[in-house]
Amino acid sequence: MAKPSYTLHKNFRLPMGFPPECFDSGLTYQAQAGDTFIVTYPKCGTTWMQHILWMLHHDGMPLPLGKNINLEVPHLEEVGGEFVAALPEPRFIKTHLTYELTPYHPEAKYIYVARNPFDCAVSFYYHTKGFIKHYDFAEGTFDKFFLCFLAGEVDWGDYFEHLIPWVEQKNKPNVLFLTYEVMKSDPKAAIIDLAHFLGHAYVKKIENLQILESVLDHTSFARMSKDQSRWSSQRPAHLTNFIRKGEVGDWKSHFSAAQAQQLTQKFREKTKGTEAANLWSQEILDFRF
Repeated sequence: MAKPSYTLHKNFRLPMGFPPECFDSGLTYQAQAGDTFIVTYPKCGTTWMQHILWMLHHDGMPLPLGKNINLEVPHLEEVGGEFVAALPEPRFIKTHLTYELTPYHPEAKYIYVARNPFDCAVSFYYHTKGFIKHYDFAEGTFDKFFLCFLAGEVDWGDYFEHLIPWVEQKNKPNVLFLTYEVMKSDPKAAIIDLAHFLGHAYVKKIENLQILESVLDHTSFARMSKDQSRWSSQRPAHLTNFIRKGEVGDWKSHFSAAQAQQLTQKFREKTKGTEAANLWSQEILDFRF
C-alpha cells in the first residue's frame, strides 16, 4: 500500500469509519460558556491531556477500567455535535479542528497542546499503522507516511496550518497554550498551570497534595501505558500499542538526514516571523547525525 487510505469529505481526509455526518454535525456545534475544549493536532498529547483534565474534575480519581476516555471527553468531529450537546455540564470536549473551524464562545476555555513536528510525525505514523480499519496501512513504511505528512496529506491536514493560527491565540485569557515537551519536563508545573487556568475550584483541588500526587502518578507514561483499553479501541497484537513511548526526540531514530532537512526547511519557512519559530529548543530540533 503506497499511502494510507482515507474518506475524502468536503476536502478533508477523515479516518475510514468516521461518519461524515458526525463530522458535519461537529462543525455546527454551538459552544457554551462552561465548555472546555482540548485542541490538538493529532498525536500531540491529546489523550494525556484528556486524562489529566478528567482526573482533576474527579478529584484525583483515575479513569477506571471499563470506561473509555473518548466517551468521557468525546471527540467532537467523531461523535457529532448532538452527542456533545447532550453531555452534562461542564462539558469537556476533544477536537483536532483548526482554529477557524473550532466552535467558539468567548467564555469557553481552550487548552491547546503543541508537539514538535518531528516526534509528531513518528507518533502519527505508528497510529496510522495501528488502526487498520481506519487507514489500511498496517504494512506501510515510515518513508511513505513521511511524504504524506510533509505534504499535509493526512487526516486533519497540514500540521503547520493547524499550529500557527493557534499560536496566534496563545495570549488570550481563555486559551492555555502548552507544549508536550514542557509537560514532559515538568508535569507537576503543567498540572498546576492547568488548574489555575480552569479556575478557583480546581486550584483548591490541587492544594490537596493527595489529589495532585494522584494526578501526577496516574497520568504518567508508566501508568497510562497499562490498561490501554481505556484510551482506544483494540489494536492487533503484533502492532504497536496506542500509547507507545511518549518520548521527546524519538524521531532521531526514524528520520534519515534528508528527511530531517526537508521537515526542518518546511518548519523554518512556515514559522518564520511567528512565535511558533521559538516554541522548541535547538536541542529538540537538531537534525545533525
